[in-house]
Amino acid sequence: MSETIILAIESSCDESSAAVIENGKIRSNVVATQLIHQKYGGVVPELASRAHQQHIVSVVAEALSLANITKNQLSAIAFTRGPGLLGALLVGTSFAKAMALGLGIPLIDVHHVQAHVLAHFIDEPAPPFPFLCLTVSGGHTQIVLVKDYLDMTIIGQTQDDAVGEAFDKAAKMLELPYPGGPLLDKYAQQGTARFKFPMVEMQGLNYSFSGIKTAFLYFLRDQKKINPAFVEENLLDICASFQQTLVGILLQKLKRAAQEQNIKHIAIAGGVSANSGLRAELNKLGQQLGWTTYIPAFEYCTDNAGMIAMAAHFKYQKGEFCSQAVSPMPRMEW
Repeated sequence: MSETIILAIESSCDESSAAVIENGKIRSNVVATQLIHQKYGGVVPELASRAHQQHIVSVVAEALSLANITKNQLSAIAFTRGPGLLGALLVGTSFAKAMALGLGIPLIDVHHVQAHVLAHFIDEPAPPFPFLCLTVSGGHTQIVLVKDYLDMTIIGQTQDDAVGEAFDKAAKMLELPYPGGPLLDKYAQQGTARFKFPMVEMQGLNYSFSGIKTAFLYFLRDQKKINPAFVEENLLDICASFQQTLVGILLQKLKRAAQEQNIKHIAIAGGVSANSGLRAELNKLGQQLGWTTYIPAFEYCTDNAGMIAMAAHFKYQKGEFCSQAVSPMPRMEW
């Protein structure tokens, strides 16, 4: 069997990443984090695209070097086409197109969120088909029915804000430094969930997280009127309570989806799948209901080119390439 070696590029938001995959095995996965956004408390799109321009050559060079691969050994170039920030996607797309054209090799466009799901096939054990994947990040919250590597259907999703955004906005209200979601998780592990927040009920398997953000804002406002030092004195318990509520909302619908689809293999993916509370509660629920649960390694939860490479591997096997006329799609659909 001839070797298939693919270079993958991820540039959808504020992580500049490149990876090399050889015959379905990740050989390298390099991620450059953009620290410039910390002072602004969130991702600034224009600054993100500039940082991608600064990082992309070095991350690609490092990925090739770590994999002990030269550019002339590559079989194809893969890149994130969307969804994501337009300026950021343009950097990765343009670089991939130019490199593929210069080397005379195929180009593979990858859907960012589908790649999160396929990150489960980087390491063993991988879930068998069909399985359900709760894909949770700063931009997406979806329950996905996965029938095959490239055959996925969204059966439930947020109707407004993503759960990752809810974590980050709550952290900002608590005046935690950016990125606040992981820090909120850290504090939650040390606290007790003794405060109650509303769990919005949506039809079917859909989610809504805009209401809980508003409720959290009003909760902090009212408590600080009574005690100006309320947040400082109760920070750990506030974080634990808010996190428990969000995790409860996520798993309530996931449980219903598993029952409706009669599926026992359940996975999570995306940046929020790194959350310790979600990982622990999923495993606990899985033990209660007889599920086999799948949680990706931390390095493949957040945005990275390794998952783009994995998705590209399966597309390469199917001969699903794109032309040089391809352009990024910030709101790319399935």
